[in-house]
Amino acid sequence: MRNFLLAGAMSLAFFGSVSAIGQQAAPDDKKDVKPPDGKEATRSADNAVRLGPITVTATKREATLQDVPVSVSVTTADTIERAVIHDLIDLQTVVPSLKVQQFNAVGQTNFFIRGFGNGSGNDGIESSVGVFIDGVYRSRSSSALDDLPEVDRIEVLRGPQSTLFGKNVSAGAISIVTAKPQFAPAQTGEIGFGNYGLRRARASVTGPLSDTVAFRLSATRTVRDGYLTNTTTGSDVNDRDRWSVRGDLLWNPSAALSLRVITDYNKINETCCGVVTLLNGPATQFIGLGLGRPVGSSDARFDDNIIFNTDPVNRLSGKGISVQADWKSDVGTLTSITAYRKQTNESTQDVDFTGADLANKNQSSDAKTFTQELRLASGGKGLASWLVGGFYQKEKLHSGVDTRYGSEIRAYGDGLSGKVPAALLNALPPALQAALTGRSNIYALEFLQSLVTPSIRPGSTYFQSGQGIADFYAMDQDFYSIFGNLDFKITDRLTLSGGAAYMNDRKRTASDVTLQDPFASLNLQNVPQFGAIGLPPGLYGALGGLQNFYANTTNHAPVNFPNTSESGELKGDKLTGLVRAAYDFGGANVYANYSTGWKAGAYNLSSDSRPPNANGVGRTAGPEEVELYEAGFKTTFRGGFLNLAVFKQSVKGFQSNAYTGTGYSLVNAGKQSTRGFEVDAGYAPARWLALTGSATYLDPKYDSFTSAPCVTFDTVRCPINPATGLTPNFRDLSGARPAGIPKWSVSASATLSKDFDAFGSYLRLAWDYASKTALTETTPEAIATYGTNNLNASLGFIMGNIGQYELMFWAHNLTDNRTIVASFPTVAQPGSYSGFPNQPRTFGATFRVKF
Repeated sequence: MRNFLLAGAMSLAFFGSVSAIGQQAAPDDKKDVKPPDGKEATRSADNAVRLGPITVTATKREATLQDVPVSVSVTTADTIERAVIHDLIDLQTVVPSLKVQQFNAVGQTNFFIRGFGNGSGNDGIESSVGVFIDGVYRSRSSSALDDLPEVDRIEVLRGPQSTLFGKNVSAGAISIVTAKPQFAPAQTGEIGFGNYGLRRARASVTGPLSDTVAFRLSATRTVRDGYLTNTTTGSDVNDRDRWSVRGDLLWNPSAALSLRVITDYNKINETCCGVVTLLNGPATQFIGLGLGRPVGSSDARFDDNIIFNTDPVNRLSGKGISVQADWKSDVGTLTSITAYRKQTNESTQDVDFTGADLANKNQSSDAKTFTQELRLASGGKGLASWLVGGFYQKEKLHSGVDTRYGSEIRAYGDGLSGKVPAALLNALPPALQAALTGRSNIYALEFLQSLVTPSIRPGSTYFQSGQGIADFYAMDQDFYSIFGNLDFKITDRLTLSGGAAYMNDRKRTASDVTLQDPFASLNLQNVPQFGAIGLPPGLYGALGGLQNFYANTTNHAPVNFPNTSESGELKGDKLTGLVRAAYDFGGANVYANYSTGWKAGAYNLSSDSRPPNANGVGRTAGPEEVELYEAGFKTTFRGGFLNLAVFKQSVKGFQSNAYTGTGYSLVNAGKQSTRGFEVDAGYAPARWLALTGSATYLDPKYDSFTSAPCVTFDTVRCPINPATGLTPNFRDLSGARPAGIPKWSVSASATLSKDFDAFGSYLRLAWDYASKTALTETTPEAIATYGTNNLNASLGFIMGNIGQYELMFWAHNLTDNRTIVASFPTVAQPGSYSGFPNQPRTFGATFRVKF
């Protein structure tokens, strides 16, 4: 531990400028210019480098960032504009403790804080990182991906936040605070253009409707061509086509009462997402050589070309309304936030990722969510301040995945099954030998079965177009929490805090899964027809590797629920807590806390779902229980600030959701832990220069994980059974480092400004870095170990007395650094692996108008 703390202290000297969050004003070496109308001058680009106080609501009370004893990173509106942050995927470029991954559909997005996170691709698993927009919990991560409205700030709270935020924040929370309506009329407009045909427009207008009512209307529209090309169809892939509108009404009938009503609608219709080849195993090589269809090459993974026989299509829409009421009284401030949201998500994908027509998947989901929060906070006067409240969520979810074989699946199956072996031919009468010589094993299986069962037709029973599996699920969820927090000043400098939250979660789920793949339904260890004609029943055990569904179950078929042994209901509750001590030294604040977090159990809503105690992955996963020890140090000095947090965080029952090539393996890891530190700093040595940034160091491990899904490349822990051709279901990863968690993540920026007679200017350079790490446990490290090393830049010119006009030129990934952001086993192609490439260099210009 001493070496660990020493490493954190040494890093402070190295990362003397780290994070886009400001606190302390720069030396005032010249007076601000006041325009004739008395408004504060903002034309001067010197204001771009000032590091002023930031207000946050990380503890659901307003406080300055330096005073709040929480590890939190704040991204302000200025940074959002000048770092060209259009959505939460962009946000990770300035918050290194946050990682965001988008997979093979727009709605399949994972959020990670300090290396912890899950929830993508499987609608039964909720995220460990909660997303809140104006205090409203967004239950589905895709709902947070629309272009951001006019934002005041984004707070990223690191570590478990269950005591105050409750719902699904066992790893952390992202709180987006948008700009409120103003009683002073104002309008903003923005248009932007860039490479790949980027066109972006945004507008917002605010002002009074009466002496007590103000409004804000805003809208965005973004269109961009894809930066990948599907060489089979000629279409662009990974494009952008999305728009959003938002209405915001604020009523202040008195100084004690405030009511805010927000409505929004957003829509996405995009061709996404492209997949490239990391390694072609024998199955994929056969598609290229045996079927003569185009396949990807690992040598061309960064050529920005993909090979799908159809284009991937995504359609998402989200809409909602929220009402927040705040009433101040002598007792305290009573806050009520009521919200209703509806989110739909549809996608169509070529899931074999080749030019052959092997398999296609249609996926859809819709979620209707009602939330209600009610809390009462004391006025903050005196020695003690307190907060009590409750939260309720009700959600109805419908989810479906329909996977069907294409027109070339039979030729693919015949080729992979091989020719009839001599051992079988020698066991047959001469007439049958003649009929089967040179035929595939699948054809021989059909032929021999047809001798006893006429419905089996040689050449047209197994691996036919239209066969497959249809998964449909419905889930109703009820969740509530009761929470409270107390801060007590022992002295003017020492504050002790305590908090607790009781959470209760109930999920009721039903499945309707139908298997239309007759080959997958076979028990190849005991084919009844073989015994009838005197053949050994296990002769075709080696074909088990071609059973894409339910090969590892005794009945070779789905078991729907509820049923006589499964209620379809999952219930859980937990009491979490927080204790903290904070001391104000005057120029510096220190704190130490111990907190616990919880996330409820999850259902595996995929075709990998199995009944309890069956051979295979379970139906459900138990809850996550989080424990955090953290100490922090925050200080300000002339022209800058410095924050440091050191922590050890562990999760018992971490809900691992690894993709295995045909479905999701939802299991609980016994325990996953990480220790590390985060440092945030900023310094403005002169009015024309500001240095900001942050760094995160993580040292994670699986303390216990005996049920990790098996993989074919780990032949030691996953030996092949020669009788079936299958590997065990699980392997032991205890003691191993979890994949996808970089040791170092760094974000740093430098902003230079210069005022001229007619305009102000600024130049912002930013570095986004993550050290190399294995991307996932289900792909070999040798082919899927990558990091991030991007340079971003923006150059702006500000004109007008109060900064009415701004022209900005920008570039992301300026050096065109190419990497893979996620990897996975290629669908139904054993030994092959695929990945998602990062975005190449993009650049453009933005013109803003503010009145």
